[in-house]
Parts: sequence; structure tokens; C-alpha cells
Amino acid sequence: MGIFDSMFKSENKPSWPGIVIESKGHLETLIADSFKCPQLIFKHSTRCSISRFVLADFIAHFTYSSDEFGAHYLDLLNHREISNEIANHFEVVHQSPQLLVIKNGKVVSDASHEGINELQLRDFL
Repeated sequence: MGIFDSMFKSENKPSWPGIVIESKGHLETLIADSFKCPQLIFKHSTRCSISRFVLADFIAHFTYSSDEFGAHYLDLLNHREISNEIANHFEVVHQSPQLLVIKNGKVVSDASHEGINELQLRDFL
């Protein structure tokens, strides 16, 4: 840990409210679960300051339970092949950051950058 890490570390920093995607098998489960309740995929680039800002804002304002939305996080730098699979399967153009709303096996909405926090998620319940 560097000197700046300790200076800027926040003990009250919110954490991701769901599951981290680390395999293509997880994607299959997520699709099956989308028939029970809507699923969200947040695609994040850990090297991008805009992505970091949007992610922090999304987490801070996400108030839904796991019964309302399944929330899934994808680190694009470590799992680019899964991001490509998501783009191909759902026929969406890859962006970063990007939020996909999946319901009944299909993307019903997606947004990128500042548009992520403008999405009215309650409309998909």
C-alpha cells in the first residue's frame, strides 16, 4: 500500500451489491435467473476514471434488494472474453462503463457513461 492509498482510502466506501462475473458459466446462470427477476450487468474498466466515478455513484444510489434485481459486476480488463460474449449474445455494442438490464433472457435496456445513473430501474420491475 502506497502513501496515497492510505490518504485516500475510505472506510465507508460502498461495495458492489451483488455478484462478480468471473466465468462464462455465470452468464448462463444470469440469463436463466432473468426469467425470475431482472438482472443487471455493470461492465467496468478499472483503468478509467469516468468508469470509476459512475460505478461509485451507481453503488451509492442502488437501493434495490436481490429479490428485485440481480446485480452483476464485470471487470472488463480481467474478463474481456466474457464482455465479448455478452456483446455477441445480447447483440449490444460494447461500451465502458455500461449497464445492461436483462429480463426474460433479453436486454430490455442499456446505458453507458453518465446515462447509467439516469436509467429509471424501477420501470423494469
